[in-house]
Amino acid sequence: MSAPFTSIHHPFGVDAGRGRIAEEEDYAEHVEQLMRQVLFTAPGERINRPDFGCGLKRLVFAPNNVVSASLAQVTIFQALTKWLGSAIAVNDVKAIAAEERLEITIAYTLKTRQERRYLNLEVTH
Repeated sequence: MSAPFTSIHHPFGVDAGRGRIAEEEDYAEHVEQLMRQVLFTAPGERINRPDFGCGLKRLVFAPNNVVSASLAQVTIFQALTKWLGSAIAVNDVKAIAAEERLEITIAYTLKTRQERRYLNLEVTH
């Protein structure tokens, strides 16, 4: 049996029932929160880590086409591998430009559990 896991919940908040900082007790959910931090943080946004992030939000202003979708796939794969490579193995990234949306599916494996998981995102233009 593994040791209990606890981290600060993201986004940061207060657990009103406990009267303290909200915690995340599910490791898989914690990793997903880390992935969202990497994906939605723009490079240059963090002062002490100017190259941290993927900048997925900036795609809202890019043309929604096959080229943007391909660029998103490469950028997402590289950012997650660089920043979370010790926690996950990125198996596949698919991005599809569909009307005013960019639909993203990330297949990854939690390294500690050898558990395959998926994260689905949608960027709306």
